[in-house]
Amino acid sequence: MSPPDFKVGLLFSECSLTAASEITQANATHLAIAEVNDAGGIHGRRLVPVDGRPGAEPADYRDSAVRLCDEHQVQVLFGTHMSSTRKTVLPVVESRRRLLFYPTLYEGFEYSPWCYYTGSAPNQNSVQLARYVLEHFGNRVLFVGGSYVYPFESNRIMRELFEQAGGEVVDEIYLPFHATPEDFQRVMHQARATAPDAIYSTIVGSDIPALHRAYRQAGFDPARMPIVSLATNEVDVLRMSAEEAEGHVSAAPWFSTLQTPASQAFVTRYRARFGDEAPLTAGAEAAYFQVHLFAEAARRAQDPSIEALRQALAGAQFDAPQGRVQIDADTQHTWLWPRIARLDHQRRFELMVQSEQPVKPSPYMVDYQLDGQP
Repeated sequence: MSPPDFKVGLLFSECSLTAASEITQANATHLAIAEVNDAGGIHGRRLVPVDGRPGAEPADYRDSAVRLCDEHQVQVLFGTHMSSTRKTVLPVVESRRRLLFYPTLYEGFEYSPWCYYTGSAPNQNSVQLARYVLEHFGNRVLFVGGSYVYPFESNRIMRELFEQAGGEVVDEIYLPFHATPEDFQRVMHQARATAPDAIYSTIVGSDIPALHRAYRQAGFDPARMPIVSLATNEVDVLRMSAEEAEGHVSAAPWFSTLQTPASQAFVTRYRARFGDEAPLTAGAEAAYFQVHLFAEAARRAQDPSIEALRQALAGAQFDAPQGRVQIDADTQHTWLWPRIARLDHQRRFELMVQSEQPVKPSPYMVDYQLDGQP
């Protein structure tokens, strides 16, 4: 008699503001699940994904999480993207003692014993991006973001970093989701009036191409004043022209242009399954490797319980496309490899800075130094 399947829940939306990125994360999750099953599953138990199909709003993710936990009895969930959606799901998993694996960069300053964070913490992207801007462009920055928790907190961190270096935040602008062309024109008017050295953007999802379009229409030069971001990725640039993309800068632990054997093998496997032109993002890479981290830990766990799985996850490692990653036992965040890339004339991310070693997560920014390395 075959052992019972191991059901896992997926919380990625196909209709949210960040749907295009979430689809890549869902795809990468399915790829990893298939690889785990091809390798024998968890002691012979096949992983079976149950798609929560959340809608566009944070409450929809909460409702999907409740349904996955209560009706489908899943013990482990992969997903959510925007911080507003993660925060609605955390009370669900915490009250039911289930586990959430969260594969997206975020603002830090959070801990839950029932959540594993596999995207970048601020010391793994904000510090590196601030240093790059200061070294290559200058110390006067304009902030623009959406009106919710991630931009508020990310901008607070970036402000501290720039002010620590003697820099100045010339203005801080927050826009509604699905901002209008007039909203972005207001940003460009302020950029012209304040003449910053860079625009730090925490705009997300389908609003990102609109920001770049307004920038291009305003006639600004990214060689002198680029848009720099932690969120802009390969999906976003597909909806830009080459002129709207070229010269702008992103920070992430992985880009699809990373030319290592592990990275390119991942790209090849993904595109063999989802199409030759299918875009891949850092969030998708995290969604992929977190399934393997979970599977490795589940195989080593002393018994099938969630507590045994949590114990096995402490210090769990995997050779991810970005490099070897490891769950930090103290914070349940992940050691990652910071990178900085610039968009070229073909809308490809050209790697400019790469960490020579993984960086320990410090989600509370307790121990960081702007002039330190990496």
